[in-house]
Amino acid sequence: MGSCCESNCAVEALHERQRGTLIKVLWINAVMFLAIAVAAFYGKSTALLSDSLDNLGDALTYALSLFAVSKGTTTKARVALFKGGLIFVAASFVVAQIIHRLFSPVLPTYEVMSIFSLAGLVANGLCLFLLWRHRHEDINMSSVFECSRNDIASNLSVFLAAIGVWIFNSGMPDIIIATLLATLLLNSSARVIKEALTELAQSNR
Repeated sequence: MGSCCESNCAVEALHERQRGTLIKVLWINAVMFLAIAVAAFYGKSTALLSDSLDNLGDALTYALSLFAVSKGTTTKARVALFKGGLIFVAASFVVAQIIHRLFSPVLPTYEVMSIFSLAGLVANGLCLFLLWRHRHEDINMSSVFECSRNDIASNLSVFLAAIGVWIFNSGMPDIIIATLLATLLLNSSARVIKEALTELAQSNR
């Protein structure tokens, strides 16, 4: 009886730690989404817009993950599957923006791109630090960590795009980086969905 109680207490303590971390990273990403989205439209940057959508997707992901923390394996896998779908939708929106910019080119503001990509890098670096200890706990937290790791690559890519816009005085570096980010998002979506489907298949046996 004692060992059972200790086991239940340990699981509940783990869930509480996960909830605490998810709440923190949820707020960080919600604030960064608003800031970077405004900056993206002001600076006319497709790469920065994709970065902001990544933050929005993460905020929604963390909210879903909060719901799934104390749920069973099947529920966690279904939530992860939905997260993969959200990442795919964000990637599709970026692809649409890329096509639009190819037909209606603009020169993004590299100062805005660089400042907000670095601000995003700091914020997402903090999120990654907070999520690091949870990365192998279950599929729910693993998919959350995957999203946060993508953000770091996204921020660095936007900063490189800003340098390219400055050097070449062209919007093409912005479009190229946005294309790479969309590819990264699509790959991440496929990986999360594959893992979730595998988990669902195993839980239904």
